[in-house]
Amino acid sequence: MKKRKGFYSISVVAKMFEVHQQTVRMYEKEGLLTPKRSEGNTRLYSEEDVDRLEEIIYLTHKVGVNLAGVEMILKLKKKITKLQDEINSLLNAARDNLDEETELIKGDTQRRAQRLLQMKQEAQKEMTKSFIDVQEVAARAIEVGEQRRSTSEKKRDAAKNVVKKVTLRKQVEPEGSSDDTVDDWQIEYDNEL
Repeated sequence: MKKRKGFYSISVVAKMFEVHQQTVRMYEKEGLLTPKRSEGNTRLYSEEDVDRLEEIIYLTHKVGVNLAGVEMILKLKKKITKLQDEINSLLNAARDNLDEETELIKGDTQRRAQRLLQMKQEAQKEMTKSFIDVQEVAARAIEVGEQRRSTSEKKRDAAKNVVKKVTLRKQVEPEGSSDDTVDDWQIEYDNEL
């Protein structure tokens, strides 16, 4: 069966499906078809009407359903189509909501990730700074320790030199000299430092 676009007269539609025009009128009288009318009251069948007539003829002639059954099937089909449209609408709305929520979550996750990265970088800076401070303190402590050790060693060396000098003087001085006293040595020791 070849269909043309636009509107069809009852004679053309009857020829398409190889049925009598009276059969098409009966389907209209039963409320199964509702074609438009021209100004001259001629029936004009749309593509949708032709598709519906094809379905009616299939159910009555091929499957053997009576007109009451066809009417029920067509009403159920209309309800199913309406429900399917509502389901599709709900699914689209749910999908849109899910997309919005996903975008919000992505944005929130990105903000949190950036904040965590920033906190990590700040912590690394603080750790590096603390590490440098510890190194500086340790280096300074070592330096002070060496200075103290150096000062202590210098004093010890100076004391050894004084003792050597005092000892040498004592060895040089004649024995039994009445001038040798501990006080004289102390004065000499203080003068040598």
